[in-house]
Amino acid sequence: MAVDQELVDAAIELMCTRFPGQDWSGAAALRLDDGTVLTSTAPDVPNNAVRLCHETGAMCEAFKLGRRVVASVCVTAADGDRGHWVLAPCGVCQERLFAYGPDVEVAVPIPADPRHWRTLRLRDLQPHWFARVFPDDVWPFDDDEPEPSS
Repeated sequence: MAVDQELVDAAIELMCTRFPGQDWSGAAALRLDDGTVLTSTAPDVPNNAVRLCHETGAMCEAFKLGRRVVASVCVTAADGDRGHWVLAPCGVCQERLFAYGPDVEVAVPIPADPRHWRTLRLRDLQPHWFARVFPDDVWPFDDDEPEPSS
């Protein structure tokens, strides 16, 4: 499995190193097709309209290296003593990750306790992705899906 504790720990380590003791900080880690782990975090900017996701820097680095992303995780430090939470990728990051195909694995939190997580493929996280309706879609509909009604 491409999302594993090592990947989660890499994001947590960056977050704790870059933002020691700071509540509500965050970071991300991506695994590439050759096993490389890239980490990144989002810069703090005065204009919220131009903020970036924590994953963006690592995605840009993967693109620069010409490598395919196979897994992604984003974490945040919960305030107080609530630990580190895993965050599902936002819609923008899902779109960015879809460039690498529907089988990219992402960590998603367990709703009852976001300190715990499980892995989903993008195709399972977003089964109704808008681009699936186009005839030249890169990932076809499953054969067992019902035919649309007329």
